Amino acid sequence: MKRITRADIRGPALYQGFREDLRKRIIELKKPRRVIAGDRVSLVFENRHTLMFQIEEMLRAESITGEKQIEEEIEVYNALLPTDDSLSATLFIELPPDSDKRAELDRLIGLDEHVILHIGPHAIRADFEAGRSTHDRISAVQYTRYPLSPEAKAALLAPGTRLALEIDHPNYPQRVELSEETRASLAADYASR
Repeated sequence: MKRITRADIRGPALYQGFREDLRKRIIELKKPRRVIAGDRVSLVFENRHTLMFQIEEMLRAESITGEKQIEEEIEVYNALLPTDDSLSATLFIELPPDSDKRAELDRLIGLDEHVILHIGPHAIRADFEAGRSTHDRISAVQYTRYPLSPEAKAALLAPGTRLALEIDHPNYPQRVELSEETRASLAADYASR
């Protein structure tokens, strides 16, 4: 996937003028890319457009205008881009407002070893970004990558291939079938290269 460059990013001053329109388009783009796995976990498959939007939002929220700082943000998000042989997704642990957040997160320690993307007959265990969980703590936001063998990528690109997201964590077993619309949206990222 083509890396994001400084030329792709408008920055806070220019971004404000088209923010609302872009936000609406990204919400629509994310609909088939969002996976809800039970009442605690959701996941959004990223692509160049979703990550460019996140950069613009971060620059706006943090009032970042310096060129060096903008370049640093771009590099952070470029690390999250899907590649020719992997998908990437941001995983969110969403806790009810009245819950004991620490206790709920503690129940999900080890989640980083228990997320699997099924593409047809291919079971792909997620690689989680290092440093976001330990033996006694887990962050509510995780960055995941799904390495694709040539066969798994071919299956993803083939219309009608069934996809599912599975969590086999002992405290949170889930399996959700993904729609054909989701498969097509992920496959389209590769077609546009």
